[in-house]
Amino acid sequence: MANTRARNRNIFILGIGGDIGAALARYYADQGHRVIGTYRTAKSIKSISTNSNIRLFKCDLADKSGIKKCIDKYQALGKPWDSFISCAGTMEPIGKFFNTDFDDWENSIIVNSTSQLRFLHELYPHRRKNSLNHVVFFAGGGTNNPFTNYSAYCTSKIMLIKMCELLDDENKDLNAFIIGPGWVRTKIHAQTLRGRLAAGSNYDRTKQFLKSDNPGTDYRDIFDCINWCIDQGRQVSGGRNFSVVHDPWQKKGKSLARQLRADSNKFKLRRFKNNR
Repeated sequence: MANTRARNRNIFILGIGGDIGAALARYYADQGHRVIGTYRTAKSIKSISTNSNIRLFKCDLADKSGIKKCIDKYQALGKPWDSFISCAGTMEPIGKFFNTDFDDWENSIIVNSTSQLRFLHELYPHRRKNSLNHVVFFAGGGTNNPFTNYSAYCTSKIMLIKMCELLDDENKDLNAFIIGPGWVRTKIHAQTLRGRLAAGSNYDRTKQFLKSDNPGTDYRDIFDCINWCIDQGRQVSGGRNFSVVHDPWQKKGKSLARQLRADSNKFKLRRFKNNR
């Protein structure tokens, strides 16, 4: 099992300008890894723009031609990627499905799922060859129960969960998995606050969380969970949906790893017949 710290790697982070993306970039860069990331606005990358181990490319995921141009620039670097981590996403539009503008709803699906997959599709040929490469997506609220008034966001996350399993099934050179970070103190919560009544009960939950002393999930825990999944390899992590907060991956997670090796259906989208 290859350890994530065994050698310098090339880490590609989609959406590096977000809070989680920037934090992961700093952690990897501090360990001596080379980080390449995409961003939309210059303001979003101020905290990492001077780091010599981080290379940045401007890219709007809603622009197909922009994605191709970004990939071309990356290819010119001559740095094949070892890990691809997608941190892009939006919760908007927020509101009941029939009360939202469908174009906005569809665009959210694109940004939250298909554009990320398009980017990976274009990036795949530029991976490090003859090596196990790692693909990481982020899950979100509502993947195990209704997330009222966030249908575009929730549906997109379900798609990414299933795509991890499909990528794992089709590609033996990829360890594709998805991480649910739990409640994290990031700028994305401003979208819920803007939504007010349209956000339903999640508006009050979000306000209470942001006003409380609860620090939320630590960025370091997200980083360590990703690297635990990478270190375990395909047999344990491939095609799975992990929770940073609720799954016992910490302290080497030996018991969890044994369970996952023994049950290929665990942590995947399944419906089993109740035989009782």
